[in-house]
Amino acid sequence: MLDGFGRKIDYLRISVTDRCNFRCQYCMSEKMTFMPKSELLTLEEITLIAERFIGHGVKKIRLTGGEPLVRRDMSDVIQRLGRKVKSGELEELTLTTNGSLLEEYADHLAEHNVRRINVSMDTLDPDKFAEITRGADVHQVLSGISAARQAGISVKINMVALRDFNQDALMPMAEYCAKNGHDLTVIETMPLGDVGADRKLEHISAEEFIAPLSDQYSVSPIGHKSAGPARYMAVEPLGLRLGMITPLSNNFCDNCNRLRLTTDGKIFMCLGHNAHVDLRAAVRNEGIEAVDRLLQKALKLKPLRHDFNAQLDGSAEILERHMNVTGG
Repeated sequence: MLDGFGRKIDYLRISVTDRCNFRCQYCMSEKMTFMPKSELLTLEEITLIAERFIGHGVKKIRLTGGEPLVRRDMSDVIQRLGRKVKSGELEELTLTTNGSLLEEYADHLAEHNVRRINVSMDTLDPDKFAEITRGADVHQVLSGISAARQAGISVKINMVALRDFNQDALMPMAEYCAKNGHDLTVIETMPLGDVGADRKLEHISAEEFIAPLSDQYSVSPIGHKSAGPARYMAVEPLGLRLGMITPLSNNFCDNCNRLRLTTDGKIFMCLGHNAHVDLRAAVRNEGIEAVDRLLQKALKLKPLRHDFNAQLDGSAEILERHMNVTGG
């Protein structure tokens, strides 16, 4: 699949639910209103649509949310898509999770060809972790990560950079990741949804955020690539592979290879735009074959780049939808 700018699209991110058992402050408001269940894609619809996308050339699928593992019967989706990895139709099935349910799911994920996962964890400090998540327990996440590694799953830690909140958490996190063989990715905040905070106050560039590492260690670019937009660096002699996702300070849209399927069945061509096509209504009214027609429309609508910078400085309206709806 090629979009209107000649970019090859082979990566699909699927938000299987907008619900989450955490309430991270940069992701959602404290009292979220979630979608009625009748508006959500069924798990059967999710797998059928995913299989259709695989037929059109998608090679990598990431399951996201919300927290994907809070949805009932997620094990069935993982099992069904995992078969596509085993058959060679899909190169990779991955998951982004807050880690809280990994002890329960780790063996199932490994059994069904999930070889690596991303775990969102912004600090190791129990009190600060509880503050940013509005009440979660970091030890539960750490136990889940341990279970995943014991099951043979590679773990990458995603750390959102927040000015004057977790800058002092970077060094302990980097040392934890290096010691345990995890990659670490630092992610700049993105202006999505009303979360009751001033986005400008919390934003810090990834380069500024990692300054303590650069002061103490040698940080140099490396050629490692993943399916996502991260640029990777080696941190030596710590022995850490560090990724940076920089939507505001260093745009990466030229090489975008992604489409996003939301929990209510919309295909968003870009995280930073509202342009979309509605698969749910079409599939329910016309059948799964409707995906073929709408997919071609989606590819033509994919924009050249996002508008996060304009949204952050106030010259463009911040998108109303929250990250948990579109998927991380």
